[in-house]
Amino acid sequence: MARLPFELKGKTVYVAGHRGMVGAALVRRLASEDVELLTIPRSEVDLRDQAAVFDWFSRRKPQVVFLAAAKVGGIVANNTLRAEFLYDNLVIGANVIHAAHVNGTEKLMFLGSSCIYPKLAAQPLREDSMLTGPLETTNEPYAIAKIAGIKMVETYRSQYGSDFINVMPTNLYGRGDNYHPEYSHVVAALIRRFHEAKVSGAKNVVVWGTGQPRREFLYVDDLADACIHLMKTYSSDELVNIGTGEDITIAEFARVVAAAVGYAGEISYDTSRPDGTPQKLLDVSRLAKLGWRASTSLEDGIRLAYQAFLSEHKEAAE
Repeated sequence: MARLPFELKGKTVYVAGHRGMVGAALVRRLASEDVELLTIPRSEVDLRDQAAVFDWFSRRKPQVVFLAAAKVGGIVANNTLRAEFLYDNLVIGANVIHAAHVNGTEKLMFLGSSCIYPKLAAQPLREDSMLTGPLETTNEPYAIAKIAGIKMVETYRSQYGSDFINVMPTNLYGRGDNYHPEYSHVVAALIRRFHEAKVSGAKNVVVWGTGQPRREFLYVDDLADACIHLMKTYSSDELVNIGTGEDITIAEFARVVAAAVGYAGEISYDTSRPDGTPQKLLDVSRLAKLGWRASTSLEDGIRLAYQAFLSEHKEAAE
């Protein structure tokens, strides 16, 4: 089924979702790999449109696919736009995976999400804990769509011998994040909130929830590096978690962000807002055995993310 190491050099490589935070990081990382990079703007091919996806694949026939396209967001977005998160992510995964199979793609990587694991699964989260218990209700539609994609990859491997693999990133942050005031993830939300408080001279910043949940955070360029490493060196039906193997409370994390932004005021907590899962820490022992570890510290990564926020939102910096 698979020859390892898998050679990327000289291949046509399609990054699905190249304008998203993860896809853009993959594009940056692939620049040093001597590949022919293929990307498609949504205005040309909507990945939810099966006919358009199948037509593009039949014409371009990418040899390698990184499936990073997804509708993503934080707790509020996941809980508000439940039908969109389920439908969009189901059909994107189904269309791209099947088109890759039909058109002879040599290798495909599907990027899942750590929300696929049960809400109360034992920590740290092992790859084999998927489907062992109920999901966190706020992002259940997104998680179910991602689980469907994972199972497609597994079944296309077993039935057709396709060299398709699954990776499971932890919470991500970095260049190209979504800073929407309601629909962003916690890192982007806090960077924006602390920055606006610093600029306006606000004496207090309110953080959603109790501050007690523990989360793991990975710099997105580290994720891209891990994906390239695994594309070259890994081929199996078992998922691989990608993270740092270290977590921090939201309250501690808020202080790291405040320090990076230069906000010196008070921090309080809105306990009427949902906390989400009590803890999300990935077991990254499988990844470590495969020879990869994250290299960007949280403090350095948040500083880089804040610099990116300022350059991407020049009006916010003024």
